Formats: sequence, C-alpha cells, structure tokens
Amino acid sequence: MARGSRQAVDLADAAVPLPGTAPPSTIETRPAARREPKPHYHGHRDRLRQRFLDGGADALPDYELLELILFAANPRADVKPTAKALIDRFGGLAKVLSAPPDALDRAAIPGLGTAGIAAIKAAQAAGLRLLAAEARAAPVISSWQALLDYLRAAMAYDAIEQVRILFLDRKNRLIADEVQGRGTVDHTPVYPREVVKRALELGASALILVHNHPSGDPTPSQADIEMTRAVQEAAASLGVTVHDHLVVGAGETASFRSLGLL
Repeated sequence: MARGSRQAVDLADAAVPLPGTAPPSTIETRPAARREPKPHYHGHRDRLRQRFLDGGADALPDYELLELILFAANPRADVKPTAKALIDRFGGLAKVLSAPPDALDRAAIPGLGTAGIAAIKAAQAAGLRLLAAEARAAPVISSWQALLDYLRAAMAYDAIEQVRILFLDRKNRLIADEVQGRGTVDHTPVYPREVVKRALELGASALILVHNHPSGDPTPSQADIEMTRAVQEAAASLGVTVHDHLVVGAGETASFRSLGLL
C-alpha cells in the first residue's frame, strides 16, 4: 500500500470528536448528585389534614388545630414547634386566637412571622363572623345562647375592658353591634347621652349593654350598676328600652336582669 494511503487509514482510525464536543480525554466526570434525606415531618401535613377531614376538630388537640392554621403561612417548615410554643405562651388555643397582633409579635415565637400572625387573626375573624351570623338569625331573646357564645368568643379573653352596645329593632332583632369604647384593665367610660343618641340614629327601640372583665370574674361592680342605671334613665326618657347588661368573664357571663339589678 502506498505511504499516502497508510497515512489516511491511520487518521481514519483515530478518535475524532463530533463538532461541538470536547475530546474524550478532556470531558469532566462528576459524581452522581446525592438525594437529600426527607425531613422527619415528611407527610405529616397530609396525614394531619386527612385526620381533620375524617374526624373533624375533635380528632385533633389544640396545637394540631393551630398547625393547620399555620400551614398556609409557612408552606415548607415544620410548624409544630411554633404551634406548641404559642399554646404554652398564651395558655390555650382560644387565648392565642384572641391575642392582639402586637402581643403575638412581642411573644417572639420562633417561626411566627407576619404571615403567621395574619393567619391566626383571620381564623379568629372567620369564627366571630360565623357566631355573629347565628346570633343575627333570630330575635335575640329566642337565640340567647347563640348571643352568649358570640360575646364570649369576642370579649372573654380581651386583656383590656371594652363596652359594646347591641342595638335591637322592634322585633328584638340585632341591627347593630358596636364597640362604644375601650379603656384600661378595669374601667371604660360610658356616656349615657351618646348611647341613646346612637340608638336614635339607628332607629333602635331597645339595646343590650355588654362589657368584659379582664380579671375573669363577671361579678358586676358598683360602678357597673351605677352606669347601667344612668343609661337606663336616659334611654327611658326617649322610649328606648334597656333589656339587659351582660358582663363577660373568662368562664361565664353575668346578667343584670337575672341578678335582679335591672
């Protein structure tokens, strides 16, 4: 074979890389990527959701119900420690839901940010709207327990005293529920003329006074009794009836009418 032909064969036998690729000797070999181990709480969220859907709220302790609320606020992290810390810090699920946003923020619970606080307060707001709708569904006299449930949820765990007025129409249906004032831990000023003026503006024919005692004891004070009499006198002069004055405590509600004080 001619020399030129032999050279051609040698060149043909050599490894020739395809266009756009590196020669075999220069290709970098990397080890296969390791799979990260699954977190210990993998699948916990799905199992918890299913237990809730199958058994309802009674199937879950308070901290797990709070976990469900926090899931949307923190879509990847384990929120169980956060939920348990909140329950321990505030003393129960009801007190966590009722805590003001600034109190939740000051608690500095790890894993609880603005999104978590908003989720907690949204859950409370949804529950209050449901209870308020039930209280409005019938005359308050015939749905008294629904009204008490709503008031306890709205006021029993508030650390500051507040006075709210329930304004009723001629059929004793609730037409307005308004907070008239917030005060200190044991006092809120009430102005009878302002209460009656508002009743006339709304066209209310009756009202129910409500305030909470942050101490938890719903026993009316002498100041409560005197304020109620002043409002009753001002309202009666303009044809507005004061049906009751309710004092909301942590575990029960005192009624002036039931106590013979009205």
